[in-house]
Amino acid sequence: MADLPFQDRTDFEHADRGFIAKLTPGVVRTSDGEVVWDNDAYDFLAGDCPQTAHPSLWRQAQLCARQGLYEVTDGVYQVRGLDLSNMTLVEGDTGVIVIDPLVSAECAAAALRLYRDHRGDRPVTGVVYTHSHVDHFGGVRGVTDGNVPILAPAHFMEHAVAENVYAGNAMNRRALYMYGQRLPRSPEGQLGCGLGMGTSQGTVSLIPPTVDITRTGQEETVDGVRVVFQLTPGTEAPAEMNFLFPDRRALCLAENATHNLHNVLTLRGAVVRDARVWARYLTEAVELFADRADVAFASHHWPTWGRDDIVTFLSQQRDLYAYLHDQTLRLLNQGLTGAEIAEVMQVPPALEQVWHTHGYYGSVSHNVKAIYQRYLGWFDGNPAHLWEHPPIEQARRYVESFGGTSAVVGLADRYIEEGDLRFAATLLNHVVYADENDASARRLLARVYTRLGQGAENATWRNFYLTGAGELKNGPSPGSTSTTTPDMLSALSSEQIFDSLAIRVNGPHAWNERFAIDWHLTDLDERHRTTMSNGALVHQKSPTGNGADLTLRLTRQRLLALLAGDGDGPGHGLDHDGIDHDGDLTVLRRLTSVLEEPKPDFAIVTP
Repeated sequence: MADLPFQDRTDFEHADRGFIAKLTPGVVRTSDGEVVWDNDAYDFLAGDCPQTAHPSLWRQAQLCARQGLYEVTDGVYQVRGLDLSNMTLVEGDTGVIVIDPLVSAECAAAALRLYRDHRGDRPVTGVVYTHSHVDHFGGVRGVTDGNVPILAPAHFMEHAVAENVYAGNAMNRRALYMYGQRLPRSPEGQLGCGLGMGTSQGTVSLIPPTVDITRTGQEETVDGVRVVFQLTPGTEAPAEMNFLFPDRRALCLAENATHNLHNVLTLRGAVVRDARVWARYLTEAVELFADRADVAFASHHWPTWGRDDIVTFLSQQRDLYAYLHDQTLRLLNQGLTGAEIAEVMQVPPALEQVWHTHGYYGSVSHNVKAIYQRYLGWFDGNPAHLWEHPPIEQARRYVESFGGTSAVVGLADRYIEEGDLRFAATLLNHVVYADENDASARRLLARVYTRLGQGAENATWRNFYLTGAGELKNGPSPGSTSTTTPDMLSALSSEQIFDSLAIRVNGPHAWNERFAIDWHLTDLDERHRTTMSNGALVHQKSPTGNGADLTLRLTRQRLLALLAGDGDGPGHGLDHDGIDHDGDLTVLRRLTSVLEEPKPDFAIVTP
C-alpha cells in the first residue's frame, strides 16, 4: 500500500477536465417526489480517508463521486455521477445523439436537462446502446419515445432480456449485496461500487434497437455524425461494441476498458466472460483506432486524452486480462484448483503500480476463479468435493465434530485475536447455519464481516460483507428495483416467454400432470405448443398435427397479461375478453396451479 503512487494526481486532473456544471442539488426524484438517486449523499468523501475504509478504495470513490456535465472534446459531452454509468451526448447537425441512457428514465431525463441547460434545447436525434446491461439502456424513455434511430450490437435484445428475466430475481437479490443498496452512505458504509457510486432506483425501460451493428468496420451516419464500429462479443457483455467518431477523433470503449479491473464473473451472477477474447479485442481496438483518436472515453469513469496515453491505457488493460487468463490456465494445468490459483496469483509489478488495474469492481481473486470455472466448471476433481452435504447439514456436522457451538465460537474468537478473519468467518458461518437461533454467533459474525468489508480495496467485496453483516442483525430485505418491467417483458421473444414460464414450474408438483396446450398468437400469426411431461414444460414452435388438450387464440400482450394473472395471481382472469379457446379450459388452471413466484428476499447469510 505504501508503494502505491498516491502522489500522482493525473486521474483527478482527468476526472475534472472539461467540467461545465453540476446538477444542484445532485438528487433525482420521481414525479411523486420519491428519491431515485442522491449523489450528494457522498459529500463526506471530500474528507480524509478514515480507519473504516481502504485508502485505495477511498481514492477511487472520490473520483467516481464527481458529478456533472463535462466536455470530452468538441461536440462530445458526458454527464457523470447521475447513475452507475455515464451518459454521453454527441452533437449532430440538428440535435444530439445519446449514448447509454443510464439505468432509469428519471436519471436519464435529469442528465439530458443538465446538458440542455448549458448547450441549448437540442432534440435527441439518435440513441446508441453500447451493450446489453441495464445501466446502458434502462433510462431510454427518459430521452426519447423511440421515434429516432437506435443502434445496438447484434443480438442485443436476446441478451438484454434473457439476463434480466430468466435469472433476474436471483440477480436482483444478489445485486442488493453487490451495490450495497441498503447500506448507509457513510465512511462506515457504502463507498460506491468501484465502477460508479451505485444504481438508481427509478423506472427501467427498453425500446428495441432499429439498427443492428453486425460486423467490425460497419459505418453508420446518424444526424450527420459518422460512426465506425468494432464488435466485441463475449467481453464485458455477450453483445457489446466499441466505436470511433472519426470526425471528432473520439473513441468510445463501452465497458471494455475502464479505470479498474472489471469482472470476468460479476458477483451478482452472470455467464462467465471470456478474458482471452477480451484481451484480443483490446489489441484490435488499438490497431483499428489508436491513430485516429485523440480521446478515449467509456461508459464509466473519466476519459483518457492523447494518442500515446490511449495506447498505454489499452495495452495495460489488455495485458491485465491476458495475464490473468494465461496464468490461470498455466496453473490449472499444473493441478492447482481455482481457490489455490487465486491465492498465489500476483499481478506483475508494473501493472500493480497503475491505478486503473486495481480490483475496485472485479478482483484478481474472483476473476481467477471465474476463469477456472469457464474451463473446468465448479468441480476441482477431488472426489471429497463431488458429493458434499449442503450448507446446513455440513455446518451441523462441523459444529458437532468441533465440540459444539461454544467450542467453535471459542475457536473463532482465537482466530479473530490472531487476525485471521477469513477463517473466523468460516467457523462462525458454520455455527449460524447449524443453529439459526444462536444470536451471539450472528452478532460476532456480523462484526467479522464488518471488519473484512471495511478493510477491502474492492468496493463490491466491501458491499457484500457489510450487507451480510446488516442482514445478520436485521434480516433480509429485497431490492427495490425490478428489471422485469413492462418494457422488458414486452421485449421477450415468443420463445423466451415460454422459456420463462417453464422456469416457474414446480417440477415435483407437476410430476403427475400430462397435458398439451396450443397457443395461437393471433397478432403475430404464430403457433406454439407447450407440453407438460414429467414435471417439464416443453416448448415446440409451429407444431404439426392435433393432440392438444386446449387451444387458445389470443394476442401476445394478452398472453403476457394472462400469465401474470392480470395482477391477481397466476391463472386469474381466464374468462376475460380477448381469449378464444377450444378444448378443456381447466387445463390452463392445472398449468397455473404448478407455477410459483420467485422469492425476492431469499436468505443469503443465514439458513
